[in-house]
Amino acid sequence: MPIHRGAAFSILTMGMVGLALAANLAAGSPQRAAESFPQPEPARTVTVAGIAGVVASGVQWTLVWQGADNADGIVGTPDGGVLFAQEQPNRIRKLTADGQSSVYLEGTHGAGALAIDATDRILAVERTCTDPGRGPTDCTEPTAVAVLAPSRRILADNFEGRPFGRVNDLVVDRRGGVYFNGAGTFYVEPAGRVISFGPDLRTNGLMLSPNENTLYVTNGTAIVAFDVQPDGGVTNQRNFGTLEAGGSGDGMAIDADGRLYVTTRPGVQVLGPDGKYLGLIPTPRAAISVAFSGSDKQTLYIVGSGAAGPDAQELRTPAGVRNNAKSIYTLPMIARGFRGRAK
Repeated sequence: MPIHRGAAFSILTMGMVGLALAANLAAGSPQRAAESFPQPEPARTVTVAGIAGVVASGVQWTLVWQGADNADGIVGTPDGGVLFAQEQPNRIRKLTADGQSSVYLEGTHGAGALAIDATDRILAVERTCTDPGRGPTDCTEPTAVAVLAPSRRILADNFEGRPFGRVNDLVVDRRGGVYFNGAGTFYVEPAGRVISFGPDLRTNGLMLSPNENTLYVTNGTAIVAFDVQPDGGVTNQRNFGTLEAGGSGDGMAIDADGRLYVTTRPGVQVLGPDGKYLGLIPTPRAAISVAFSGSDKQTLYIVGSGAAGPDAQELRTPAGVRNNAKSIYTLPMIARGFRGRAK
């Protein structure tokens, strides 16, 4: 698999503009005191209970990758594998269906969540230098939503002159427009115009329905839905469902029948296409990102916080150092992921 080298990036250098940008980026992702970074919880033993039409009772998670250099924003690939972002090393890794891992893309400007559009472009939210553990108050490169491959192109790095803050997640529609979030929730049209919506939401994950008529976003313990308009704008904000097993929603996936899969600390919580809570798929670690893949798109991948080292002991960092260790697990499913979109 070839390694694509990222193009050189531009940095705002004008004094007042740079200071204002840094202040806004810091506001979008406040730097915490060094001693406040928690360690991930250790791996736990879980028992999967069956959910009708979704997952069989008693199936087991399989650990397929773990490491100290982060994993996030996972997305399925046409060959049944997945891509995942490693923000701090500025790269994307490819994990094949048989568990082989390799560097796929470098120079990603802190990509933290990934999508693949209908023309096979790889898109990402670029978090640049805003990692809370690495001095985000000194960061002057604007965060952005961008195309990374086959060649890098920034789609948007501001809304009406204001930076996005630390960007979290994205989903791309069939027209090539992108919904994403940071210090707000946004849509960038294929032509480049940026729309802001849902300013009152604590948005982390986003997902489109299979027919792309509905946009779902997380909002703490709730999922909020919007009606998607022909131009990509949204209306009719409403509460769609509740994460009854607790925890705040993070990443999301969707299956062919329109059920939502939402990552939380206890595991993946499943909501029906009508918003009804269907149950929890407990995970070995607190789940942050989820995707369907596999040759038949009946394998559920999750990224969990924390990992073990070669000695089978939990990877731990010194006081004041953020622990970015992550693990990736797979689970065989009854449900099948939506085939009409990578994510």
